[in-house]
Amino acid sequence: MFDPLPTWLARYQRWRRHAEVGFWVTVLLVQLVFNTTVTLIDARRAGLALPIWEPLVWELTSNLAVGLLIPAIAAFERRFPLRWSTLPRNLLPHLAGSVAFCLAHVAIMLALRYSIYALMGSTHRPGNLATQLLYEYLKDVRSYALILAAILSYRFLLLRAQGEARVLDAADPPAGEPPAPPGPAPAPSRPERFLVRKLRKEFLIAAGEIEWLQAQGNYVGLHVNGHDYLLRSTLSDFLEQLDPGRFVRVHRSYAANLDRVAEIEPTDGGDARLKMKDGSQVPCSRRYREALGGPMAVS
Repeated sequence: MFDPLPTWLARYQRWRRHAEVGFWVTVLLVQLVFNTTVTLIDARRAGLALPIWEPLVWELTSNLAVGLLIPAIAAFERRFPLRWSTLPRNLLPHLAGSVAFCLAHVAIMLALRYSIYALMGSTHRPGNLATQLLYEYLKDVRSYALILAAILSYRFLLLRAQGEARVLDAADPPAGEPPAPPGPAPAPSRPERFLVRKLRKEFLIAAGEIEWLQAQGNYVGLHVNGHDYLLRSTLSDFLEQLDPGRFVRVHRSYAANLDRVAEIEPTDGGDARLKMKDGSQVPCSRRYREALGGPMAVS
């Protein structure tokens, strides 16, 4: 029996992107206000007549540049995922990524500052560029690490709440069993059960109960009885493990269980929409429609 998806999580999924953007906007706004205030206080203590718009512009351009680069960091982490197993080989790419982040941050920040200063009838004088790059990198490498930590922590919490699936390990052969005779290698076994861990609970789902699959970055979403569980794999690699007579790719990002298709509804432009038996719908691109036997409905 499946552990029902918490109501709050089901509602949250509809607003997930808005919440993620809102989180980063809030963090950057708080940092903008805090750093601007601290800079003004330090200037007053040093007896400097610093107009309020200058530190505001400094922090605004810096935080805006960081905000524009956060999606790039998230995409880079999907390309070079940070896991205990991948850390040795992906640590160096992320070190290089922190340098690229700093260079992009400084370039965007300076371009914005020069433009804003010109609009204010003033001139921006950043000083020695090499010194500023070193200074900014010492800050940016920490920002890069904190952004990665936030992304990974958020993903971990979602996986704990949503449930993460994995293929059950194949059973070991009985002790004393003679080796297999020479000849063609047997066909690879197809996983029929998947173990799902969710909120300190574990349960099994059967491969035949999967309605459809969706590529989600480094994961595949398994849609089962109205719930979604994530399995760490690419869609192409995971489909190679499943029965090709049952699971068929129907879109660049989707695959469907043919036993669960109720109807194939053609759409304008040659594409189609699969209506599944559980009431959900899956897009089907024209490129993959031949695998479904054309536009006729499935009873």
